[in-house]
Amino acid sequence: MTNNDVLRRIRYIFNYNDDKMVAVIAQADHQVARELVTRWLKKDDDPDYKACGDTELAIFLNGLINEKRGKKDGPQHPPEKRLTNNLILMKLKIALNMKAEDIIDTLKLVDLRVSKPELSAFFRKPDHKHYRQCKDQILRNFLQGLQVKYRGE
Repeated sequence: MTNNDVLRRIRYIFNYNDDKMVAVIAQADHQVARELVTRWLKKDDDPDYKACGDTELAIFLNGLINEKRGKKDGPQHPPEKRLTNNLILMKLKIALNMKAEDIIDTLKLVDLRVSKPELSAFFRKPDHKHYRQCKDQILRNFLQGLQVKYRGE
């Protein structure tokens, strides 16, 4: 999945307009032009399309965490320069205050069965012996499950 796909899906799940997307990014103490957000959300074949980088998506996800959970005191967590599906899943888990059972139930909404040990492997450090890379299919199904959960579709 591309970062733009993730942004588009999150926008749809929470029914955010362009101004709200800019406001979420502002929650992470970063400013971005509304026009740039609009270009990130365009389809890949649109001439105005602009790819969203890992740092930009990390800033948005940090802003989403602040939006949903409230800002922590002290300096803002610096955005990651390189995002993986595992980190995206982790940030969404934090933003939505989900426990392992909640994620498993969300995946069940789209008929994907994942065990608790399988799921915990996604949240381990990459150098841990039981670490497992989160594939696009898992992230895509998780976002689809969130859509069913929040929009009923």
